[in-house]
Amino acid sequence: MTGLRAQKKADKNRRILAAATSLFRDVGYDSARIEDIADMAGVSVGTFYNYYKNKGDMLMATVSMEVEEVLTSGATLIAHNHLDVGRAFADLIGKYYDHSLTYLSKEMWRTAMSLSIAQPDSPFSKRYTALDHRLSKQVCDLVRNLQTRGIVRKDVDCDAVGEMVFNNVNMMFIEFVKDEELDIAGLKSAVARQNAPLASLITV
Repeated sequence: MTGLRAQKKADKNRRILAAATSLFRDVGYDSARIEDIADMAGVSVGTFYNYYKNKGDMLMATVSMEVEEVLTSGATLIAHNHLDVGRAFADLIGKYYDHSLTYLSKEMWRTAMSLSIAQPDSPFSKRYTALDHRLSKQVCDLVRNLQTRGIVRKDVDCDAVGEMVFNNVNMMFIEFVKDEELDIAGLKSAVARQNAPLASLITV
């Protein structure tokens, strides 16, 4: 029975998240009402509050789901036998960018970013920052793997390079979500151009 209860709870959570994501996209984060999310998910408002305290918690849960899937995908990619630093960067960063609008719209990303900045000591902001740190570490791990395989120079500080690459990835993503006209292809092209000189400098 315990397993069945856990399965039912997980199913309700998925329905609530799916409903919220759909409603956020359709009417915008600010206009989406918790009552409508609960109705769309087929649960009571009381049940909603058993899972989430507010819309901000739900938005953070969606961001977390997004990043966890990206991290899983990225971990597999790091193990690939890349022969080119620029290509390795492009493949991992491309995974991040390609998945970025799976659950969240640009408007939802802007809201999440603004919430994390406006309330830096809030659980939302701390969780958002922790997810960013995990993504940054994954880029560092990619550089370290390339160094171990003799593709990156031995004197290169892998953490410094990885953090620098990710910081630019993050900054360019902010520019992307601010510009409704910029598409993923344009974003990836711009970042690949920016990474090319660095890739050349650290390659054996």
